[in-house]
Amino acid sequence: MRKHQLIVPLAVLAALSVPAHAEDRDISRDTLPVNDGWAAYGPGTTGGSAADDAHVFTVSDRAELVRALDGGSDTPKIIRIAGTIDANTDDDGHHLDCADYATDGYSLKKYLAAYDPRTWGAAKPSGPQEEARQASAARQTERVVLNVGSNTTIVGLGSSAVLKGASLQVKNANNVIIRNLELRDAYDCFPVWQPNTGGLGDWKTAYDTLWLNGATHVWVDHITASDKGHPDAKEPTYFARNYLRHDGLLDITGGSDLITVSWSRFADHDKAMLIGNGDTATGDRGKLRVTLHHNEFESVVQRAPRVRFGQVHVYNNRYAVEDGHRYSLGVSTESALYAENNAFHTPGHIEAADLVKSWNGTALHQTGTLFNGYPVDLLAIHNAYNSGSERDLTADVGWTPTLHTKIDSAERADREVARGAGAGRIP
Repeated sequence: MRKHQLIVPLAVLAALSVPAHAEDRDISRDTLPVNDGWAAYGPGTTGGSAADDAHVFTVSDRAELVRALDGGSDTPKIIRIAGTIDANTDDDGHHLDCADYATDGYSLKKYLAAYDPRTWGAAKPSGPQEEARQASAARQTERVVLNVGSNTTIVGLGSSAVLKGASLQVKNANNVIIRNLELRDAYDCFPVWQPNTGGLGDWKTAYDTLWLNGATHVWVDHITASDKGHPDAKEPTYFARNYLRHDGLLDITGGSDLITVSWSRFADHDKAMLIGNGDTATGDRGKLRVTLHHNEFESVVQRAPRVRFGQVHVYNNRYAVEDGHRYSLGVSTESALYAENNAFHTPGHIEAADLVKSWNGTALHQTGTLFNGYPVDLLAIHNAYNSGSERDLTADVGWTPTLHTKIDSAERADREVARGAGAGRIP
């Protein structure tokens, strides 16, 4: 029988490639530094730093992680992840694939035949195969959705801690820290066909790699989030649309507030970060206050981030744009995005005018932007070269950030982020 708490001897930690300096400084009781972004507002963000010894866990498989999370309880706790944990496993640690979740006669071949737009039309899928898809999806959800409660710190040990296949969710919780962890491949086995999305229809997936929903005072630091293992670009096309398997890398929705995301890497993904999930969600007004600093967005197609309603400070970030890019900064309904000293790298055919896109947004404050090594004014470029379907933006976003670390030049931040962002790189 496994014990509730796993004590990992130093010899085992060495075998897990935990570097000596990580043992010398236990980051698991670190708290957010003073003034480090919106999450430092008021009482700040301390996570599980006050946990007693009985609520400090070192976990190395899904079952141990689930026990440590304790159903999303608010008890102060520290969870240290050692090695790689696969969320797609049963209680005995055996890997589960999509066929293991399928039930009630579901098969992709039958699903595609049932809802082919040429015969089914534009109606929402219904009937036996859609019901079987939902039942199958529920079986996967039971395994891969992991709920994080208030007063929790989750850290990776050393330089190679990985949580793969999971959707880590902070719902209606307060005071959470997630650091030094690679979050990989929140793969949806059972995407749903939505005939009317975008006029052509599209595939919709269920799992964000990390989802903050109604969460407050959250510090996300030195994580790496990607689709590594199953990139959507290699998925087939059905109904003339890419068969998507992944949703957001980090979505911040449902009135979440007072969030700092720092020194993290978001890579090889389509829709990376959504802040505010709907134009009609007027309850988000006064919330969605988020700081993004010293992050790297590499090979991200769009949403880096896309913002609605929130006061979002985006500074000292690095963008490495590749083919397929649509936009980086999305200015949407009532957003107040304050961008300063960010650096963008793009191939020759992607221009500075491609970096900003607006939907019902009215303002963007930007300063100190570097584009392929040259200073540019993204606001002026957007207004001069927008497609005509987008309104001109003003520079007055109605606020000026006061909670932030030292703001470096874009040139210096570019170098430091390339060297220091992501899991396993806490100095």
